[in-house]
Amino acid sequence: MQRLSFLLFFLIIFSNLVSQNLRFPGLKDTIVNKEFIDKIDQAVQLFYNELAVDSNQIDSLNRFFDLSESPKFSDSVYCGRLNVLNQNSDFHLDCNKSTLSVIRLFAHKKRNFIKIVLGRSNLYFDLYEAKLAEYGLPDELKYLSVIESGLRPKVKSRAGALGLWQFMYKTGKYFGLKENAYIDERMDPYKATDAACRYLKKLHDIYGDWNLALASYNAGPGNVNKAIRRSGNKKSYWEVRPYLPRETQGYVPNFIAATYVMKYYKEHNLAPVNPKQKRIFLDTICLTKSLHMETVSQFLNFDLQTLKEYNTAYKKTFIPQSTPPNCILLPMKMANEIAGNEDSLYRLEKLIYNPELQNKNVDSANLKLPKLEAYFIHSVKAKQTLTSIALMYEVSINEIVLWNELKTVELKLGEELKIKIKNPTKPIVKDPVSHDNYQKYHYVRSGENLTIIAKRNGVSLNRIKRLNPKINPNRLRVGQKVRIR
Repeated sequence: MQRLSFLLFFLIIFSNLVSQNLRFPGLKDTIVNKEFIDKIDQAVQLFYNELAVDSNQIDSLNRFFDLSESPKFSDSVYCGRLNVLNQNSDFHLDCNKSTLSVIRLFAHKKRNFIKIVLGRSNLYFDLYEAKLAEYGLPDELKYLSVIESGLRPKVKSRAGALGLWQFMYKTGKYFGLKENAYIDERMDPYKATDAACRYLKKLHDIYGDWNLALASYNAGPGNVNKAIRRSGNKKSYWEVRPYLPRETQGYVPNFIAATYVMKYYKEHNLAPVNPKQKRIFLDTICLTKSLHMETVSQFLNFDLQTLKEYNTAYKKTFIPQSTPPNCILLPMKMANEIAGNEDSLYRLEKLIYNPELQNKNVDSANLKLPKLEAYFIHSVKAKQTLTSIALMYEVSINEIVLWNELKTVELKLGEELKIKIKNPTKPIVKDPVSHDNYQKYHYVRSGENLTIIAKRNGVSLNRIKRLNPKINPNRLRVGQKVRIR
């Protein structure tokens, strides 16, 4: 604990240093511009903000604060390694003053940035490599996303470029990336990567040179064409470079340096630090109706924040109905649980959210509900949640919260909840499940069978079978309604 406290203290001090935008002297090359340095510092800041609130990541903290220096190498060593990479590359990974300047920046002054992107590469590089191979593009292009976004899908530049591949709005729209009040597919790793591959392929077809294609990706074809004309129609990036915008003059050297250090990080005593997100196999579920991520979270008993991290394209947790349908990413096992049980998912959505609020952002505290005239008193039993109670009485979670002025969704065993009677015949009924004439239902959860349901509800298996003659015990579905009393 003492070591953790020291690390968190050091984290705060280091955060303050970065917030002051300290710059390291000695880098005279003009290509290392302020915006690029700010982008690197932003990636570092975001990472250790995550670590500061997650004390379980001790290993990542230790690696993040490993202050061991990188070995110093001569220019000839760097150039020799770049030459090795060139032998198996479609790129011209040139070794010159500009490139060496950025390599030293990454290897010595911005080591934490490289540690972070090495760790985050496990989240995205499999996707990048598959898409690049699909379009017949060089594998090294995966490192372009390193200098564009630091491998973060929600990063936005001051100019408005967004996502892992930093698409501007118009360029993203041209390549089919949808953007509206609810979604921005520039933040979708899959769709944005596919669009980036198509764009890069188009640019290479125009210029026939990867370095010029990269320059055009950064500055736009118009600026590159103008620079080519001003250079006297030169055909290589380095001849055209002096006529390019200042940022673009550093873009290709930045890419070459990133490619070098991602390949030779071990030689520089660099090790990946693990991101908060875990690498996991995901599957796609496409939605035929509008839905809130909160509903999916409760249906699967799955952390909402993690669900949002898997679905970065959505600006809000509400996912509107769309043609073609909007889709969400889930761990494969959970996607299989939803497949075939969509009706139960949408029924839960209807119970949780008032129908007239489906397409509005309204705080539940502002809902105006009818005056409570009569109600049940429900005593909370073991393992019951607001969701299961709402399903039992066919009311919404919002209604239960408002009727009982709840401050938290966490329920205590034995806690009494008011449940409004829609067509009241009695002013108050104490715990209606004890009355023989009350029909109680259980909604099947993952892994349950009739024996488990009978045990959990304190009734015999034979009684459940008599009350549900049409149910096949061997074909229960998640969300299926089973009569208990």
